[in-house]
Amino acid sequence: MHSLTGVVKHYDWGSLDAIPTLLRRSEDGTPWAEYWLGAHNAGPAMLAQEDTRLDTWLLRNPDSLGASEREAFGDRLPYLLKVLAANEPLSLQAHPSRAEAKAGFAAEEARGVAIDDPDRNFKDDWPKPELIVALTPFEALSGFRKPSETLELFSALGVEDDIIRPTFGPLRFRGGAAALAEVFLDCLTLDGTRLDILNQVLAAAVHHTDDAGDIGRFARLAIMLDEYHPGDPSLLAALLLNHVELAPGEALHNRAGVIHSYLRGTGIEIMANSDNVLRAGLTNKHVDHAALATIVDFSPEIPIVLSPEPDGIAAWRYPTDDMEFELWRLQISPDIQAPLPGIGRARLALVIEGQMSLHTSQTMELLQGDAVFIGADESPTMTGDGTAFLAGPGV
Repeated sequence: MHSLTGVVKHYDWGSLDAIPTLLRRSEDGTPWAEYWLGAHNAGPAMLAQEDTRLDTWLLRNPDSLGASEREAFGDRLPYLLKVLAANEPLSLQAHPSRAEAKAGFAAEEARGVAIDDPDRNFKDDWPKPELIVALTPFEALSGFRKPSETLELFSALGVEDDIIRPTFGPLRFRGGAAALAEVFLDCLTLDGTRLDILNQVLAAAVHHTDDAGDIGRFARLAIMLDEYHPGDPSLLAALLLNHVELAPGEALHNRAGVIHSYLRGTGIEIMANSDNVLRAGLTNKHVDHAALATIVDFSPEIPIVLSPEPDGIAAWRYPTDDMEFELWRLQISPDIQAPLPGIGRARLALVIEGQMSLHTSQTMELLQGDAVFIGADESPTMTGDGTAFLAGPGV
């Protein structure tokens, strides 16, 4: 077992205080957006005792990854664990499947696109599914709402039908994935017609921000997006998505192809160890609509909010079918001593409240904000009084 120090990422959309508070550090006046714990080459955690990067240490000690993990992924930690703290909306984005990532990466390599080219879409040949678990009330956009429900929301705001028909007509006359694809991609370019629709929607939304129920939520969403991204071409497209609100402990799983954006809140995020992000909007970064259209799933669906399932003593697992990661919430109380889940796999643990002790031939004491790497050959038991999250591979 090795104590870890993660890497702080300062992005404009981050919170000033959420991550410093969790890590028991002082605020510094800059946004702390993410805290990375993993072996990602853009921010590998450090082994505190040895002052060594985790990715470098794993190359020297590959047996710590475990036989099944090495067989599936080679000598690479397949996941990245994060604390994410959003004070404003992140970019509207989707991630490729494994097959799409392999094909896209190979095509850009063949064209000689530099790996650090800001216009490159595929930085590696890995998928990037994600799971976010709310630590505070958390809001996100995820997947496409049923077209009929979207039209009803626009109508309830008081937007005249003849205003929205030129752009949103396919949702009424055809519906389904094909219509959503046409309308969504059409909305990403803001010409005079769409700008007029956007202005009409925002003008109507102002009068409904105090409404209860779905209409009020829809109106407040439109106003919030415009506050942070005024006149953004993708704002109308974002209003086609499901607006998801998570209570602390609940989780949202964004699989390959699901267009999504995290709006605000603090959570624990786990994802495959990849850089593949294709953005649609709400961003100043590279956007490639043609590439995006090849990976997005335009089927309307209701997002599934996950709750953890019991997995032994003092552990609850968030169920997904991802090979690259698995996530547990550990709730330790003073009267128990329980085995740490994920035996035979390389794991990372982060204490978010209270304290936890891990026992093997040695005992490691962890307080709020402390993190540890546990090799596949370690089988610790845990005691203490607090809450932690444990990450491992899904194989």
